[in-house]
Amino acid sequence: MSTASDPARRPGPAVQPLPAATAAASASGYIDWGVIVAGAVFSAALSFVLLTFGSAIGLSLGSAESGEGVSLAWISIASGIWFIWVMVSAFAAGGYCAGRLRRPVRDAAADEIETRDGAHGLIVWALGILLGAVLAAGGIFSLAGSAASGLGSATSTLAETAGDAITGNLDAIGDGLLRSGGADAATARGVDGSDIGAVLMSAVQGDGLAEQDRAWLVDTLASRTGLEPEAVEAQIDAAYAEAQQAYDAAIDAAETARVAAAIAAFVIAATLMVGAGAAWLGATTGGKHRDDNVPFRTFGR
Repeated sequence: MSTASDPARRPGPAVQPLPAATAAASASGYIDWGVIVAGAVFSAALSFVLLTFGSAIGLSLGSAESGEGVSLAWISIASGIWFIWVMVSAFAAGGYCAGRLRRPVRDAAADEIETRDGAHGLIVWALGILLGAVLAAGGIFSLAGSAASGLGSATSTLAETAGDAITGNLDAIGDGLLRSGGADAATARGVDGSDIGAVLMSAVQGDGLAEQDRAWLVDTLASRTGLEPEAVEAQIDAAYAEAQQAYDAAIDAAETARVAAAIAAFVIAATLMVGAGAAWLGATTGGKHRDDNVPFRTFGR
């Protein structure tokens, strides 16, 4: 029987060989990890240098003396603007580096080439963020480490934060009550103001000074200072009012810190998202300059 008349043995269409560029891309993959790592390292190094330079400028503008130097509010605003500019510039530069150095694929359409270049920029951005997180966790980026520490502290409750802030003040108030009858007499009896401070702390955190706590304070202070109970009660009322003001001030400071930490976290997240767009744009620009053979000296020389 003839082979040509047998449908089962009829030869199919000839397989066309892949172009050389496509075959090379298929063998090595479309992701060029070498240029991605190079771009991410370049972004991290550039951001570190620029952040260090910005920290030096900020320290030169501030002053330890009251009323001298730039206010903290202006330093915070300038620091935020500088951080945004540094992150966007660093990711754009790293993306451009990856796009310019990536191996070209000549057989793909222009849109496909641009997409591949932009994808390399996004991977540079992602790897750069991971690299920065590792460096911050290791304490190399002290600025980022301090920011992370501040954001972590802000997660504690306001009552605990305010309590830690005014413990020393309330102890000092307790010592002041004890010294009202004579510092030597109070010291000789081994009296510690921390016990009175603890009672005041419980009062300002709760619903006020309880009757049993007030009675204990009156008896303790009257017996240890030699003052009349009426005079002791007046001093206790004044001390409680002072402790309440200190606690309210600490609550306001903790709330301000919480709001500032939330704003800072939002700004950082938004800046990193903008950095992704900058990395994409930088990579596609670098790829276009690579394909068009744009000389690098065009940027300045």
